[in-house]
Amino acid sequence: MKLEGIHHVTAITGDAPRNVDFYVGVLGLRLVKKSVNQDDPTVYHLFYGDEEGSPGADLTFFEYPHALRGRAGAGMVHRIDWRVESQAALDFWTARLADHGVEITRSDDELVFADPEGLQHALLVSTAADSPLIADAPGIPREHALQGFDGVRAYAVNPGASDHLLRDGLGFVDSLTGALQLRGDHRGSFYRYDPPGDAPPQPGAGTVHHVAFAAAMDDHEAWRERAAAYGARPTPVIDRYYFRSIYFREPSGVLFEIATIGPGFATDEAPEHLGERLSLPPFLERRRGEIEPLLTPLPDPRARA
Repeated sequence: MKLEGIHHVTAITGDAPRNVDFYVGVLGLRLVKKSVNQDDPTVYHLFYGDEEGSPGADLTFFEYPHALRGRAGAGMVHRIDWRVESQAALDFWTARLADHGVEITRSDDELVFADPEGLQHALLVSTAADSPLIADAPGIPREHALQGFDGVRAYAVNPGASDHLLRDGLGFVDSLTGALQLRGDHRGSFYRYDPPGDAPPQPGAGTVHHVAFAAAMDDHEAWRERAAAYGARPTPVIDRYYFRSIYFREPSGVLFEIATIGPGFATDEAPEHLGERLSLPPFLERRRGEIEPLLTPLPDPRARA
């Protein structure tokens, strides 16, 4: 029984139209699902990813309109790292981001930047053998496109407190880079701790809400039991319609989710039309007439790409 690396990362935005413009129009991801926060259906839950909406490349956002900008601190993921194919891809993104007015920091194998609300990203030249997870986007050659998550970096005051759960319970192992590596039979990703600054954490726009790791459907309940056995306090299994989830905080404070690989985003939309309409899980469908007027109008994502 193995976790297959990162399933998705969920963050917060205060401006969904600008969010769509940046992640589709600038980064070239596909808006694969336009839905709502199932725990608060008055706000969007937007899902960006590769062309198929695959686990491993799925960046999602809750929109709380006009939310104040947050600040990552202890117990929060502060950076999302993406794979690219080559130095030529880093050169491409150096120029493309500069053309869109995005400030960057470039080193030999890494390009660091932030989205319009301050959420930090890095592009890394990948050495992984995993299949690249790529979206088709005008103006972005496939050989330069983002290829899915490489990992995330979190702030922790005492990372050693998480060893028992992460290493013994969830199967993370040391890597040559100093990060913890999580690898299944098909995909992998890293999870790395950094020391926090002095400023206290402040959830808000531009911060990560949680990071989810991918599990086979048949193993999901066993992962819940295993997390509990190693000291976590997982929620019951929650059916999110597109996948099933359990949630718990690891000892350093970061909110973890274990999400199933499937049923997937094509459950209620044809693959060629993912993200084109507001998708609601069956238990919210009867409230469509109430929910839709509350949501922020969005640009046509592919028209802006």
